Amino acid sequence: MVRQPGFFEVEERLRELSAKGDDLERIAELVDFAMFRAELEQAVPRADGTRGGRPAFGHVLMFRILLLQAMHGLSDERCEYLIKD
Repeated sequence: MVRQPGFFEVEERLRELSAKGDDLERIAELVDFAMFRAELEQAVPRADGTRGGRPAFGHVLMFRILLLQAMHGLSDERCEYLIKD
């Protein structure tokens, strides 16, 4: 049986990633993604959720995912796998 990692194990892993130069942290320092929110919401309308189903990723989060996908040359399938991992 696979055990769930403890809080301090996760914290240590995040610290290691930061020390190696985490792309996500670097991008967050350089780009204020909130400034794109209004344009993204206008360009990509979302369903209101009345039909049910899993909620969609937020506009800004999806924009970040697409940016990382382009930066690293990831296929849609590989990107989805990494998100779910």
